[in-house]
Amino acid sequence: MEWIGLVGTFITAVGSLLAVILTNRSNNDKMLHQMELQQVNIKAELEKAQAVTDTKISELTREVREHNNFAKRVPLLEEQIKVANHRILDLEKK
Repeated sequence: MEWIGLVGTFITAVGSLLAVILTNRSNNDKMLHQMELQQVNIKAELEKAQAVTDTKISELTREVREHNNFAKRVPLLEEQIKVANHRILDLEKK
């Protein structure tokens, strides 16, 4: 009769062990799935941030080129104004 109690105890222990193993496995799978989703979200955010950065760099490049164009033209305008002022002075003297 004592062996029936031992078998019952053994079955209970094995059942408990299986329940713990299955629960841990299920929780690990859930955590792994959540981590994979987080990685996908992080990748999407990084891609979005990279797109914004690329757009800003393109805009800044355009503005720098525009500024450089003005930087080239300003000395020419200054020279033309200087010549025009001399011509005006020459005309005023006559």
